[in-house]
Amino acid sequence: MLNKNIKLIIAGLIVITSIWQFTENNIGNGIFLILLTAIPIFLYFKNEFILLAFLKLRKQDFEGAKKWLAFIKKPESALVKKQQGYFNYLHGIMLSQTNINQAEKYFKKAIELGLSMDMDLAVAKLNLAGVAMSRRRKLEATTLLNEAKRLDKQGMLKEQITMMKDQMKKI
Repeated sequence: MLNKNIKLIIAGLIVITSIWQFTENNIGNGIFLILLTAIPIFLYFKNEFILLAFLKLRKQDFEGAKKWLAFIKKPESALVKKQQGYFNYLHGIMLSQTNINQAEKYFKKAIELGLSMDMDLAVAKLNLAGVAMSRRRKLEATTLLNEAKRLDKQGMLKEQITMMKDQMKKI
C-alpha cells in the first residue's frame, strides 16, 4: 500500500523523466511518459483497493470486498478525504449485514468525511434512519429518511423509504 504522497512523487518523477526525454529529442518517449503520468494521479484520487472492493460488492461478495479493504492499513495517510469517506461507507455497508451498531459508527464517519455521490449519501442516511428507528428515535429517523428521499434523485430507494415510513407508523 503506497502512501498517497508517494503516488504524487512518482508522477513528478515520470514528468521529470519525460522532460529529459524531450530534451534528448525522444519525442515519442516523452509523450508516452506524459500519458503514463495519468495513472498515479488517477490512483491518488481513486484508490485502487477501494475500486476493487466496489467491484466485489457489486457481485455481492462481502468477503472479497473485506479482503481488499484490509489492504488499507492506515486510511488517514493512504487516502484523500473523500476516499476515507468511501472507506468508512464500505465498512458500514458490510457491517450493516451483521452488526448494525458498529455500522452506525462507520456511516456517521462516512457522512462526516463526505461522499461525492448523492446516491451513496442517501444509502448511508437510509441505513442510519434504520438504526435510529430500531432504537425508537422516531424524530431522528424521520429527519434522516426525508434527507435520504431528497438525495435519491433517481428513485432507486423509493421502495425502501416507503417501507421504512410504514414501519415507523407502527412505533
